[in-house]
Amino acid sequence: MQLSGSHASRGGSVSVAWSQVAVFASAVDASLDKWLADTYRLGLTEFRALTFLSQASDKELRVNDLAQRVGLNPSSTTRLVSRLEAKGLARRDVCPDDGRGVYAVIDECAETLLAEVRDSYEARVQELLSKPAIHFPHLDARLIAGAIAEVGALVGP
Repeated sequence: MQLSGSHASRGGSVSVAWSQVAVFASAVDASLDKWLADTYRLGLTEFRALTFLSQASDKELRVNDLAQRVGLNPSSTTRLVSRLEAKGLARRDVCPDDGRGVYAVIDECAETLLAEVRDSYEARVQELLSKPAIHFPHLDARLIAGAIAEVGALVGP
């Protein structure tokens, strides 16, 4: 989707603004995913899942809860946890109270990896968001900013 023209910024439909935000978010995510894969051999969704696991009080989450947090369906999250297991970054654990409940548990080496990645990841996100014209020349940064403001006003407290 080419983000040119000013339909949304001139009071156009909120769906146009939302589409602009979604296209920008998708471009940022794709760039982050490639950077993480090239630099750390870790996908963006894997990174986000590990971050959620590391922030959980017991360093574990039910697979269904993890699915909601990363924005995947349970089946895709099961495959995600399998990839993390294969990389030695997480493991599965069965709920002792309910044998049907499966947890994803972060491993110590994943905590170490997150500590290594965290600062450079934050810097990369900052770079992408603060210089969209450089990283995404096909998108109009002014329109993106307007669309984010328009959508943000709706989301408000």
